[in-house]
Amino acid sequence: MMDTRDGTHDIASVRDAAATWFARVQAQALNAAQQAEFEAWRARHPSHETEYQWLVNLWSATDLLPKERLQALCEVPVKPIKRRSVLGFGLAASVLAMAGGALVWTQLQSMGNYQGSFATTAGERRTVTLPDGSAIELNSRSQLLVSFERQQRTVVLKQGEAMFNVAHDTDRPFVVLAGPGQVTVTGTRFDVRHEDGQAQVAVESGTVRVQGNEPGSRVNLTAGLGTVVNAQGQVAAIQPVNTEALTAWRKGQLVFNNASLAEVAAEVSRYRDTPLHVSTPALGQLRLTSVFKTNDTDALLSALPRILPVAIKTREDGSQEIISAK
Repeated sequence: MMDTRDGTHDIASVRDAAATWFARVQAQALNAAQQAEFEAWRARHPSHETEYQWLVNLWSATDLLPKERLQALCEVPVKPIKRRSVLGFGLAASVLAMAGGALVWTQLQSMGNYQGSFATTAGERRTVTLPDGSAIELNSRSQLLVSFERQQRTVVLKQGEAMFNVAHDTDRPFVVLAGPGQVTVTGTRFDVRHEDGQAQVAVESGTVRVQGNEPGSRVNLTAGLGTVVNAQGQVAAIQPVNTEALTAWRKGQLVFNNASLAEVAAEVSRYRDTPLHVSTPALGQLRLTSVFKTNDTDALLSALPRILPVAIKTREDGSQEIISAK
């Protein structure tokens, strides 16, 4: 059994372990027991998955280089490296060599290129650390694409919600594209939600610029402020927002403050395998103020009939429906 334990989560040890696992996965050298050990290692600490994904993306990044350039890099003679240096670089250097020669890493870094894609399933939350030090926390049922180039860092939030903690870099703006909305920053902390064709932005710290598709449709947001870009690309007026409540999902909570039952059902559905329905528009206008756990939405269904004049019905397809209590 390969010893890849690192109780202190020292970054060098984690990278060496990630490189070892990566090499073995690429060589298809894992049996069933080793595959289970590999999956357990990835789940043991967020840094394990982050470093492993970094190597996966680096491997894929060689596609960004022209074939002729990549071949030339691989053919450049490399002076022998002393054993002490090899140990200093760790096993990650071996993986980089597999990706097209030791000079490929230098070339990719000078180009500033990086590409990656990340997604979460129902009820899952995930934190991703990018090569520039920025961190992204993905909410349930979210999907995004990351593309770093020399002049700009770009993230496309295809669906769902994410909290961004952006590393400061005035030379390379960080741009989030979410449907009709575009958010541009150099370093700050903010939340973006892309749902039903519109983008909702809330700022926790720093300053962001939000713009839509229409010319001149843009606003600057500071901490505690938010806006919405509708499906037509129009940016709404700036509004004060409760970022702590809006981003309570990061702590595994659903916070409802005088929310309509229709809004509650839509939000809860993001964390369930099957959607939660409301039987009539009138019923959907009932209001709810409460806090529930994202990983136990059944508790919300049990509590609703004790809070509001409603009942829960199970449909033939297995999904639940909120109906009027008789």
